[in-house]
Amino acid sequence: MVAISVKTSTRLTMQTAEIAADTTVIRSLDWDRDRFDIEFALENGTTYNSFLIRGEKTALVDTSHAKFRQIYLDALLGIIDPAEIDYLVISHTEPDHSGLVKDLLQLNPNITVVAVKVAMQFLDNLIHQPYSKMMVKSGDKLDLGNGHELEFVAAPNLHWPDTMLTYDHLTQNLFTCDVFGMHYCDDQIFDEDLAILNSDYKVYYDCLMGPNARSVLAAIKRMGDLPPIATIATGHGPLLKYNITELVGRYQDWSQTQAKAATTAVIFYIGEYGHGDALAHSIGQGITKTGVGVELIDLRESDAHEVRELVNIAAGVVVAMPPQSGAEAEQALVSTILAAVNAKQSFGLFESGGGEDESIYLLRNKLKEIGVREAFEPIRIETAPSENTCQRCEEAGTDLGQWLTRDRSIKQMKSLDNDLDKALGRISGGLYIITAKRGETTSAMLATWVAQASVEPPGISIAIAKDRAIESLMHVGDRFVLNILEEGNYQPLMKHFLKRFPPGADRFANIKVYPASNGCPILADSLAYLECEVVSRMEGDDHWIVYSTVDIGRVAKADSLTAVHHRKVGNHY
Repeated sequence: MVAISVKTSTRLTMQTAEIAADTTVIRSLDWDRDRFDIEFALENGTTYNSFLIRGEKTALVDTSHAKFRQIYLDALLGIIDPAEIDYLVISHTEPDHSGLVKDLLQLNPNITVVAVKVAMQFLDNLIHQPYSKMMVKSGDKLDLGNGHELEFVAAPNLHWPDTMLTYDHLTQNLFTCDVFGMHYCDDQIFDEDLAILNSDYKVYYDCLMGPNARSVLAAIKRMGDLPPIATIATGHGPLLKYNITELVGRYQDWSQTQAKAATTAVIFYIGEYGHGDALAHSIGQGITKTGVGVELIDLRESDAHEVRELVNIAAGVVVAMPPQSGAEAEQALVSTILAAVNAKQSFGLFESGGGEDESIYLLRNKLKEIGVREAFEPIRIETAPSENTCQRCEEAGTDLGQWLTRDRSIKQMKSLDNDLDKALGRISGGLYIITAKRGETTSAMLATWVAQASVEPPGISIAIAKDRAIESLMHVGDRFVLNILEEGNYQPLMKHFLKRFPPGADRFANIKVYPASNGCPILADSLAYLECEVVSRMEGDDHWIVYSTVDIGRVAKADSLTAVHHRKVGNHY
């Protein structure tokens, strides 16, 4: 193994190693990256993995992010003369994997680029220069010689429309780019320690793969036609070698649950226009939190028949506005959506922020005339989206999902046996308000399921419903404040934080707060507060059980008691 590192404001290092016969991984380690795109917070950095396969011919699978330009090229040049590279296999064209394609072609203009048709179209707009092309589809093969025969498997929408998997029949390596990856930066190349990877693996799935559960299942089915897989060579995080059956099985189980959801929402967006991809994924992530199935559909890769079928099965329809010009096909598909919706459905609209989006209000008025219920106010994008914008999109998706599942929620509240219901309700709890902040994004929630969980170090546990907006700010490493409410003086705060806030609304408007040392808001009228950091999370059926250590605590009124919440029934708060 060889490591090459440079000192910068953020730690960027390179790592190379032989992972199979004639196969080298080139890992770009981004230790300090804390955000991926604008909607995806990272806790443990990330890696960008590319691979060199040498037979009689040589293929490079993917490149790296442009931020690694110099040290990646230095690492590559330390392994091989670029003139010896015959093929560049593009798993998909997202910039974190294709950011150095143009640089590589400048070093060797004779390289043949191997990709699916959609990827070629994206690459033409990316590199703006002639290049040799080899367009492939599922089942096509490329013989590198010496036993290395590459077979290609199309995996559209995971999580881009041009995603492709590559299988080497000699080494039984499956190169999957984003699929089965995770944002986790570590010197360990493989997945030896599964316990430390579980959380990042699930978060990655939920954010990038969950909204396309049916596409995940289709890709896994195609993988089943391949010979045995020895290693899943992912584009992010550790390569999977020791836990392949377990981790692929999780994708299958999670995706089957999503795909079988009784309720489905469809998000139509315009790929690679403005910020539509990121915003659509944020809305999809919010919907997924409510247990509603999600389909993300790029209108540039769809036809009228597919669009009509999806609208017909959907309970909720979300549409990103296409550009005013140069998008006649997409505009026609929006008309198809309009013709297919009915008054029993809910809708939401958002702008992509491409600079010349169609007016959002004309479509909105037409949908209202049909009688379709609006789930959230139109999301306008006037400047480059921020973390707050993505949080607003996620909350909008959650609002839509909660509306679509309202009947199910009411049914569940009535489903418990009467005696059990009453007995469970006798478990009482205090009244607390959790306040959290990450970057410029803030949130708050009234909580009762709180308990001390450890003495040394001091720690507490909190149960947070999966569809709460604040859940996104309560991951490992996040900080928050637990505000403890005072008996006899809690009603104003409880009333304020119990109300339903529109997506992106300021939870602290007209509430007196001051900053904690961890940056989160402290409520001035609370009895006491604890400054906390999330250490671990355990998934329950409908809640996350969050364990946090306590750093600082203060009591405002030593003689006052904590407000207590007594329930009559146990199947809702």
